[in-house]
Amino acid sequence: MFRVVVPARYESTRLPGKVLLPLAGKPMLQWVCERARASRAAEVLVATDDARIAHAAGLFGAQVITTAVAHPSGTDRIAEVAWLRHWPDEDVVVNLQADEPLMPPALIDQVSGLLETHAWAAIATLAGAAASLEELLDPSVVKVVVDRHDRALYFSRAPIPWDRDGAPAGLASQRSFAGARRHIGLYAYRVGALKQLAALAPTPLERREKLEQLRALENGMAIVVAEAAERPGQDVNTAQDLERARALLEHGGP
Repeated sequence: MFRVVVPARYESTRLPGKVLLPLAGKPMLQWVCERARASRAAEVLVATDDARIAHAAGLFGAQVITTAVAHPSGTDRIAEVAWLRHWPDEDVVVNLQADEPLMPPALIDQVSGLLETHAWAAIATLAGAAASLEELLDPSVVKVVVDRHDRALYFSRAPIPWDRDGAPAGLASQRSFAGARRHIGLYAYRVGALKQLAALAPTPLERREKLEQLRALENGMAIVVAEAAERPGQDVNTAQDLERARALLEHGGP
């Protein structure tokens, strides 16, 4: 049994109010919640500090939890929900970002199931093969490397793993992206681990890479990473992303 929490904020640097923007007749947040409801989750909640989001979510029947304004991340917002709802430490909660209107429900089920099959893991997430050299070199695409037991070794915006022989003349000469894995930003947490993570201060690697999952690794928390059962659809960070997602949904979407 697991729950899904969708942390939703109104402010967004590149696309303000994006979670309420219309996509094929529905606000983006509604599409996200419907994807979560199509999974095997026992409960789906929206966590927000914004009255506009709470009102819109209520109109399509979502269960809304009002959280504090000052949370620096969605993880902190979900941790507050766990405290408010008194969820047991051994329970599992999935963090589904509010800008993922095309997230396959199968991946929500997959990431939650990883914590059932990997007792040593505190956190679970997914990855997929990098599709191109451009993805490997793109700092907006987060890469992950794992050990032989699928435990995360490192996440980075840098091109990892680096094929030294594939780039004899340095960065611009790289021609190989074999073995590179693109991280998919979908997480499942044991509630106790979620509370622990939210209570920890940001770490040096986290601050440098701007990747919160590095806080977990720097504090010795184990993250299991599995190959995603399918490639997720378009997330939405820019106006161009919004148009691509809208086109997909208007034509049936993945």
